[in-house]
Amino acid sequence: MKIICIGRNYAKHIKELKNEKPENPVIFIKPDSSVILKNNPFIIPPFSNDIHYEVELLVKINRIGKHIEPKFAHKYYNEIGLGIDFTARDLQSQLKSKGLPWEKAKAFDGSALIGNFYPKENFNLEHTSFRLIRNGNRVQDGNSSFMLWKIDELIAYVSQFFTLKIGDILFTGTPAGVGKVESKDFLEGYLENDKAFEIKIR
Repeated sequence: MKIICIGRNYAKHIKELKNEKPENPVIFIKPDSSVILKNNPFIIPPFSNDIHYEVELLVKINRIGKHIEPKFAHKYYNEIGLGIDFTARDLQSQLKSKGLPWEKAKAFDGSALIGNFYPKENFNLEHTSFRLIRNGNRVQDGNSSFMLWKIDELIAYVSQFFTLKIGDILFTGTPAGVGKVESKDFLEGYLENDKAFEIKIR
């Protein structure tokens, strides 16, 4: 299993981090060692003082595909879910300033929370809402309608570079509202009305 992540897919998030809007989707990879084991907490790593939460819609790939046409992309997934791309923002800023890759800031052990998956038929994929609650307060609100590139477009684009395999997870980008996590925080994610995950920060 590989985790394929999309950066800068929501205009307001691009603005809040003072980034430029890309011409094409920004892609990076997380290894399987980045996945937080079920019911485990997120442990703040010692190499960062500024870990951010980024809640995202997830897509689980259900068949092998390469050079997928957008009109056929819907056949490559049956479920969507919700997760968090934990990011060492301080480390990422240092790497970006030197023109270096982001992996140390994005792909470290335990940096990917994968919540529950649900049949895609339960949702209007053009207008699916999701949110992140931190210690009882809503901190991120997202909706698939605000994606710069929709799910099927992302699958088609990514498959030009990487063969998609059964069980691969696509993180589709985060909306505005990202912020720093602190020890003892409690995060909850909702996909429409379904609670997709909860996690403690240590």
